[in-house]
Amino acid sequence: MKKTPGGKGGNGGERTGGKAVGEALREAYDEAIGEAIPAEMLDLLKKLD
Repeated sequence: MKKTPGGKGGNGGERTGGKAVGEALREAYDEAIGEAIPAEMLDLLKKLD
């Protein structure tokens, strides 16, 4: 694990939870890109053409 450089900010110790946060963000992203685009949004996009 990385330590905070120069003792500025954070708790000065090892970073905790970084891996868990990254995994949670990847999971949320994967769920978001798997969702269907709402019909209202598609209608608005068609009006731009």
